[in-house]
Amino acid sequence: MLLRLSIRDFILVDRLELEFGSGFGVLTGETGAGKSILVDALAFVLGERADSALIRQGSLKSEVSVEFDTHSLASVDRWLREQDIDSGSSLLLRRVMDSGGRSRAFINGTPVTLQQLRDVSEALVDIHGQHAHQSLLRPEAQLFLLDSHARLEGLRSEVGLAWKAWREAKKQLDTAASGLEALLSERQELEWQVRELDALAFTLDEWSELLAEHKRLAHAATLLEGAEQSLSWLSEGDSACELLIRSASAKIQELAGYDPDLMDTSSLLESARVEVCEAVTSLRRYAARIELDPRRLGEIERRIDAVTTCARKYRIAPDALPDTLARSKLRMAALGDLADIAGLQTRVGETRRHYDALARNLGEARRLAAKTLGSAVTHVMQQLALSGGKFEVALMHLETGTVNGMDQIEFRISGLAGNEARSLAKVASGGELSRISLAIQVVTSQAASVPTLIFDEVDVGIGGGVAEVVGRLLHELGSSRQVLCVTHLPQVAAQASWQWQVVKSIENESVVSTVFTLSDEDRVEEIARMLGGVEITAITRKHAREMLGFT
Repeated sequence: MLLRLSIRDFILVDRLELEFGSGFGVLTGETGAGKSILVDALAFVLGERADSALIRQGSLKSEVSVEFDTHSLASVDRWLREQDIDSGSSLLLRRVMDSGGRSRAFINGTPVTLQQLRDVSEALVDIHGQHAHQSLLRPEAQLFLLDSHARLEGLRSEVGLAWKAWREAKKQLDTAASGLEALLSERQELEWQVRELDALAFTLDEWSELLAEHKRLAHAATLLEGAEQSLSWLSEGDSACELLIRSASAKIQELAGYDPDLMDTSSLLESARVEVCEAVTSLRRYAARIELDPRRLGEIERRIDAVTTCARKYRIAPDALPDTLARSKLRMAALGDLADIAGLQTRVGETRRHYDALARNLGEARRLAAKTLGSAVTHVMQQLALSGGKFEVALMHLETGTVNGMDQIEFRISGLAGNEARSLAKVASGGELSRISLAIQVVTSQAASVPTLIFDEVDVGIGGGVAEVVGRLLHELGSSRQVLCVTHLPQVAAQASWQWQVVKSIENESVVSTVFTLSDEDRVEEIARMLGGVEITAITRKHAREMLGFT
């Protein structure tokens, strides 16, 4: 159930805080006062498309937040857990739009996408707009309404997935059949490539090791010569570095006996002597390990040549060979599937049979639902001064099928302009179409699972006793769920359990819309105003009290 709505700088509203009641409530006001702004704000926070035109003039941003009681909605709680969003007994949605048209959305304080707002709102609110009857003339909207009323969305989704799988299988078969020779040629070329690269057995680790070993073996003579020359300078001959440092160290150590200030110098020389000795030892071990191995060098050069030759053949760097092999294997596997014409034909048949079976099940369920919907709407039509009219949902079988199944739909009416059932678009007048649309919305809303229903001036084009019937129907809906109706009809407003009034005023040279909660006496005044007349008289007030059931 909708609990609270907070609006900041939205169209004509500067600041507005509303608390909603249960049952059936109405929103009324003068024409142009901004009654539909409340519905627009709800649609905005529930994820509808919007732009910066919604921001109140002179403001930098618009912000709308809404709170729902969701303690009895297990589906919402499950969805929140799946999205890793904190859940509780209430749900807070918030959306902000700045002057640059950038929009941010939050669910229980967690940033979310607009699609996530739309997903969760489907289980919370169902909004019926004043132009809903126009969409009812479109076959796709009629089919969607029938499926929603009969709770067939899940089966319809399965049919859609099966249709896409069949179309994809058929596309692969058509591609394979039209270019089979080219595919086989490409596969043969890939097989040669894969065999060659597999035989090369090349890895990136091996390549690094090969280059390092080749560099060392190719310069072995130079390395050995350099090591021996360095040993000669360090430790061999009368002027070797090691001997000179040892002599200097001994001399300074002797002199330190006369002057302690030389002790630091003596220590440095002794450390240098030790490090030179260690360097000499390391160089001797290194020189002993160096081998001139022309045979091994030749093997490495032949291996490097084989790798670089293969890389040049495919016009890639040597280190790209492993990735090329992996891609070739994947492409070869895909071509193998495409080249299997018989296998593809089998798959097309299987996916088509699966689609046909699901589409038949969906069609049968639709036909049962069509009869029920037709009877229910016909019953409500009799209450809306459409006596004798009969509503039918006609379903025609399609041989080829679509993503929505194998049914073509048409809403039909009989008994208004002849006994023959004809298309809704060709039979009903504007006023009749509005009432038929309302009947359909009332019936489908009764089967809906959402806890809150909003009707935005769906009673346009009706009046008198029909309007009173509409009010009673909405009041009946309010006994099982929360219903809010934006209306200009006093007969509808009088049936509500609670009422708000929208008033437009000028504040600081700006036009502002404000919503007031009406007391019983305020409702009498508002219903009297809606009844008409330049001045509200005692008679209109008395009539308003009678309509409200006040003594």
